[in-house]
Amino acid sequence: MAMVCLTDFEEYAKEHLSKATWDYYAAGADECCTRDDNLLAYKRIRLRPRILRDVSVSDTRTTVLGTEISFPVGIAPTAFHCLAWHEGEMATARATEAVNTCYITSTYSTCSVEEIVAAAPNGYRWFQLYVYRDRKVSEQIVHRVEALGYKALVLTVDVPYTGKRRNDIRNQFKLPPHLKVKNFDGVFQENAGPEEYGIPANTLDPSISWKDVYWLKSLTRLPIIIKGILTKEDAELAVEHGVQGIIVSNHGGRQLDGGPATIDCLSEIVDTVQGRIEVYMDGGIRTGSDVLKALALGAKCVFIGRPAIWGLAYKGEEGVREVLQILNDEFRLSMALSGCRSVAEINRNLIQFSKL
Repeated sequence: MAMVCLTDFEEYAKEHLSKATWDYYAAGADECCTRDDNLLAYKRIRLRPRILRDVSVSDTRTTVLGTEISFPVGIAPTAFHCLAWHEGEMATARATEAVNTCYITSTYSTCSVEEIVAAAPNGYRWFQLYVYRDRKVSEQIVHRVEALGYKALVLTVDVPYTGKRRNDIRNQFKLPPHLKVKNFDGVFQENAGPEEYGIPANTLDPSISWKDVYWLKSLTRLPIIIKGILTKEDAELAVEHGVQGIIVSNHGGRQLDGGPATIDCLSEIVDTVQGRIEVYMDGGIRTGSDVLKALALGAKCVFIGRPAIWGLAYKGEEGVREVLQILNDEFRLSMALSGCRSVAEINRNLIQFSKL
């Protein structure tokens, strides 16, 4: 079967993954309004193409934190890649290395940060971090990834508590016995009571606040990017606290249901930040024209979560590479059909908000 678009990979994954695994990846919080709106919001945005612009040559390259990547789509941090494919995050790392883009490794990986680096030694990687009640746990992983050559820390700030994902509760979702959160092997006591997503429940620190950004800066020289900002007020605070970037994200609609689609938050955040730090975005990217719309509204780069998992489920490393390649090809075509020869030519004049 020819895989033509990202939806083809989604359908394949839904057919071939177990129900509990599919439900885990697909889940949104509560009624899934925000999860679904992440996708629908793109359909409300129309492009204003310019014509006769000589698009015989096009260039999709861009930079993130000063490093060149082949096109402005990276891999967002998602957990448990070994549920989708036996090589898990090692396959994801090799695919992103081959395509030359950015892979944000999840804390909740089923391969260790060391295994991921060994699998793709030349890959460009950031590490996604949670803050735990036991700060030493967070501290140790920060030092590990810095020593391994990860290039930035992505602090996820929208999970003081885990959102209510109904199907995970119904399915009593648990990692199968042969898999574990590899980065924490031996860190938490065995049989430390009830488990939530592979580690003991109540391990995340709900007291996390802006002062923890300063704490994190005291531990590391790595750039810090905050993931989970949806308002201009918090964007301003992020700039004031000296971070290097923001990922506009609602956690794929898995945390607060009833919040806005990420693409709908982008303009106010970009307008507030005014180029002082880089602004990225995840949530709902399914086509090259979605990427174009996000860049036109001011995102420097976007990140995909679930589609990478679908690629893994289809054919491991090769599947993730295909997903990225399809997005790259679609993005290049959308750019050309809109009259843009390079990422630098993409701006807000391309966007027409429909009257719907």
